[in-house]
Amino acid sequence: MTEDAPRFLIVRLGSLGDVVHAIPSVSALRSVHPSSGIDWIVDPRYVDLLKLVAGIDRCIPFDPRESWSGLLRAIRDLRRTRYEAAIDLQGLLKSALLARAAGARRTIGFPRAHLREPLASAFYTETPDPGDGPHVIHKGLALMRALGVSDGPVAFPLTVPKSSAAAVVTARLGPDGYALINPGAAWPNKRWPPERFGALASAIRQRRRLRSLVLWGPGEESAALAVVNASRGAAELAPPTSITDLVAIAKGASLMVSGDTGPLHIGAAVGTPIVALFGPTSAERNGPWAASDIALSRNDRCECPYARQCRRSQSCLDDISVDEVMEAVERRVAAP
Repeated sequence: MTEDAPRFLIVRLGSLGDVVHAIPSVSALRSVHPSSGIDWIVDPRYVDLLKLVAGIDRCIPFDPRESWSGLLRAIRDLRRTRYEAAIDLQGLLKSALLARAAGARRTIGFPRAHLREPLASAFYTETPDPGDGPHVIHKGLALMRALGVSDGPVAFPLTVPKSSAAAVVTARLGPDGYALINPGAAWPNKRWPPERFGALASAIRQRRRLRSLVLWGPGEESAALAVVNASRGAAELAPPTSITDLVAIAKGASLMVSGDTGPLHIGAAVGTPIVALFGPTSAERNGPWAASDIALSRNDRCECPYARQCRRSQSCLDDISVDEVMEAVERRVAAP
């Protein structure tokens, strides 16, 4: 970064999957402005992930659950840097306020029709139309056109870190690869039944000769153990992992099967072959973006889209059978 080069502020606080989806926009901005400063304000939980991304000069932690006094402190800190532009890739009132209050010469965000909280558009000085591309990655890239960034390939300049947890996994499951199973999700409505994940692990071992590693996060260990217990010895529990451990473990995997949650998007970002299970959320908007990855979706028949809890006795995800997922695994493994 040169002293007189412009500085840019990215505002994308969370969640984990959305932070991952914003990385290509920053990569594209860096390719057009190689000497500029690029800062990113983000939930403190995701700072370690962004430290692996080439092209970010500074990660600024801000907890979106902060009080108004904490918000005012963050704004005072941001205003010390004279930003050329603040780009709000989140589109909520709080993120739009942060972007505008940073004091940048330009504040760029999505137009009302593309916002979850339309009032956020009042804080932007520019609202370029991102077009009809459904995926959130491409919407973010389209927003960067206002800064001279033309459309290009989706890129994730992530450095894969050394990880003691990944080394343990490789030692336990062998150097020939393993399947990753991620049964957890923040929303109960996004979770496929653990016993089906267990049956899937058994089928993967029988037909692909791969053992499975079952990921888990805070509060998810019992569900992961249920997968292991239903797998007939084909799966084992992952060690405790951080976000950076997940990057390394996903990079070493031959396959990943998961619902719509952060670890899925980390796997896709590092090129892990993906089979994704989507119910209440849209795979077209949030799913895998690589042409060879596969998303099995029931969003078109979901009766409670974007609801944390399903109102039916059975979730739409329950309509996805083990055989259907295994057939998708076979297709994905066979793809180039």
